[in-house]
Order: sequence, then structure tokens, then C-alpha cells
Amino acid sequence: MKKKAATLVLGLALLFSAGAESALANSKMDGVINDVIGTPYKAAGTTAKGFDCSGFTSYVFKQFKITLPHSSSAQSAMGKKVAKDDLKPGDLVFFNTSGRGVSHVGIYVGDGEFAHSSSSKGVIISKLSESYYAKRYMSARRVMNDSTFEKFADDAADQPDGGPDVD
Repeated sequence: MKKKAATLVLGLALLFSAGAESALANSKMDGVINDVIGTPYKAAGTTAKGFDCSGFTSYVFKQFKITLPHSSSAQSAMGKKVAKDDLKPGDLVFFNTSGRGVSHVGIYVGDGEFAHSSSSKGVIISKLSESYYAKRYMSARRVMNDSTFEKFADDAADQPDGGPDVD
């Protein structure tokens, strides 16, 4: 009986923590990201015709009037540092894929996943726990303040489908 109760409590804790982590689910940011999933990789690309990693993150944040430089290493100096355990959807996550410091960036989307422009697959969602990314993870930065974050979540909550407002 104790084992069943412990399993139930653990299951509920996971359920509630996943719900909190996914606060931007069906948000405007998710909508922007979903619209470009599958966009091909393009070196120095900054448009929905093709992105490199920092071009992708710059494009997404530009939709919310947040300007990011077109460089993963420059983006890694923006905002405030966030511990991996404290990631929120919308945080930037950085990786060392070249062996020479920050060389890749993506956007944390919740549930241990991040959206990014992969040089081999284009814009995709990957798990931070995938061995390739887990070994190369460096840091995370929060470039949205709490009111901006809440605006994305609140605006989406007001819409039944999570899509953009249409007048």
C-alpha cells in the first residue's frame, strides 16, 4: 500500500511540475515557433526561408519586439543567467558544439525540450537530455522579464485556440 501511495504522490508531483513548466503551451511564442518548424537550415539565415541557430532565435524574439544580436555567443551575454533547473519556456539555451565556447543557441519550450535550427535538420524540437546536447550544454539566459513572459501566457489564455488575435 505504501508503494502505491508513493507512486501516486510522485505521479501527481510530476504532473503538476510539467504543467508549471509548460506555462507557454499554446502561447504566441509557441505559435511563432510552430509556424517555422521544418524551415531549412541556411548559414547566416534570418528569415522563414532559412535560419541558422541565432537567426532563428532572433527571428522568434523579433516578433515580440525583443532584439537579439545575430550571434549565439553575443546572445549568451544578454538578459540574466538562469540555472538549468529553473528554465522557463522562452529562455535561451546555449551549447558548445564547436569545442570553442558558445556556438549554438535554442529556445527552451518546456518539458525538457528546446526549439532550434539544426544544421542537418532545420528548425526542430529536441530534448536537452539527448546525449549530444546534454554533453554540450553550457548555460541559459532569460531575456524576457516577468511581465513580458506573463503577457505571452495571458494573451494565449484569452484565446480558445492559442492562435493570434484576429479583429
